[in-house]
This record gives sequence, C-alpha cells and structure tokens, in this order.
Amino acid sequence: MPALPYVANAVISGTLTGIVYGLMALGLSAIFGVVRQVNFAHGELMTLAMYGAVGAFQGLALDPFLTMIAAAMVFGVFGYVLQRGFLNRFIHRPEHLRMLLMIALAIIIGNGLLLAFGPDARSVQTSYQLDSFELGPLLVDKVRVYAAIAAVVATALLAAFFRLTLTGKAIRACADNPIGARVAGLPVAHLYAVTFGLGAASVAVAGCAMVQLIDVTPGLGPGYTLLAFVIVIVGGLGSMVGALLGGLAIGVSEALAGLLITPSAKSMVSFGLLVVLLLVRPQGLMGPGRR
Repeated sequence: MPALPYVANAVISGTLTGIVYGLMALGLSAIFGVVRQVNFAHGELMTLAMYGAVGAFQGLALDPFLTMIAAAMVFGVFGYVLQRGFLNRFIHRPEHLRMLLMIALAIIIGNGLLLAFGPDARSVQTSYQLDSFELGPLLVDKVRVYAAIAAVVATALLAAFFRLTLTGKAIRACADNPIGARVAGLPVAHLYAVTFGLGAASVAVAGCAMVQLIDVTPGLGPGYTLLAFVIVIVGGLGSMVGALLGGLAIGVSEALAGLLITPSAKSMVSFGLLVVLLLVRPQGLMGPGRR
C-alpha cells in the first residue's frame, strides 16, 4: 500500500488534471445542451489545438499559456463559421445522419493531422516543465497548477457570458425552448453558431493546457472524444457544473488507479465509474431527478 503522501500527491494531481478535463468536456456539454448536436470531432479539435500550441512554441517561442488566447479566438471563429455555414444546414436532418457527419469531420481532421505532421509524438518543453511546488511532503507540478488555473479562468468567463450577457441569456432560452425562441424572434441559427464557437474555444484552451501534460499524436482525438462523453454523462448531460464535477471525478479516479493498480488501468477505472453511475444514478451527478 503506497504511503499517504503518495496518495495525497495522486489526488492533488488528479484534481488539477480533472479541472482541465472538465473544461474540455464543458464545450461538448454546451454544444449538446443547446444545439442538440453530438460533436464526435471534439477530441480532434483539441488535438488540432495541441498541434497549434506545439507549432507556436517551436516556431515563435510562444508559451502555450499565451497561445491559449489566440487559440480561443481562432477556434471560436472557426466553430462559428463551421456551424453557421455548414452544420446548420443539417440541423433538421435525422440524428443518425448528423452523427455520421460529425464522425466524417473527425476522420478528416485526424487524417489531415497525420498527413501534415506524421505519426511521431510531439511535445512542448518549457523552462518550468519539471518544476514543482513543495507543500511539506507534497510535490505539486507547476504545469498542472498553471493548467488548472487557466481552466478555472476560462470556465469562469464562460459561465459569466452565459449568465450575464444578453447573448448568453438568449442561448439559454434556446436550450430551454428552441421553438419558443423562434416564436419570440431570436436568431436561433446565429445563437447555435455562437454556442459551437464557444465550445470550440473551450476545447482549444483545454488543448493548449494539455499539451504540457501529455505528448500529442494525430490519433489522440478519438480517445479524448470518448473521455469527454464519459465526463459529460457522469456529470449530467447539458450541465456546466456537472461537466466540471465529472472531470474532477475522472481525473482523481485515473490518478488513483495509476498509483494503486497500474497506469494501464486508468481507462478501466473511468469506464467502471461510468457503469456504476449509470446503474445508481443514470441522469448523472447534476442531472434532473428521476421521474
């Protein structure tokens, strides 16, 4: 049995990583909650942002945390244009066609990254990459702390947008009652595009944070798309708070599984947690009560 400081280190590390996971899943939850679109290209968008951060670091010597700002803007515009100019045309098509459309988009992005960058893993090595904060017997990685802080700031800005701005309130109205929103004269197509742009911006910030925690390869996308789905389902579909709690739960469970069992058991424990939750509370941690 590992000593208590090692367990505490694993919990702290998992919590910090889980906050970034929560931001990644937050974009997926927002898109599904408003547009009712299952974004199967979510992990590919994060992988694309990670490659962007690697390119900015190698070509312009930009720290990934500075790249976040530009990445959020670029991906926000890209997501808006993608939804407004392309995906909105399929909004009333059968769900299985929309699902296949997003899977096709994911495959295109993944194979495009493979053609552009090859199969080799790439990483970012900043000057503080291996530094830690000492808290008594605990050692906390600086990059995880900085990544978690960036994720918290991005989440707070996103929550403030939805709560305090007129556009954010209109988006929430579309999520609650899309037909009523159309009757009231709200520009639903525009609001859907804004939502997709915000989701893409969120996953771009998460990608810039994750690139300092893991190496990036073109095939990384599907695994993180699946992880985002697990987090959203654990937290509750369409719930921002639930996405964050789900990210924390998955992050901590993965860290403890890697310490107490074996690193290869991380996915097993995450999906085991999902199965247990679906049996006990199928609506998720923050989903509506049973009817």
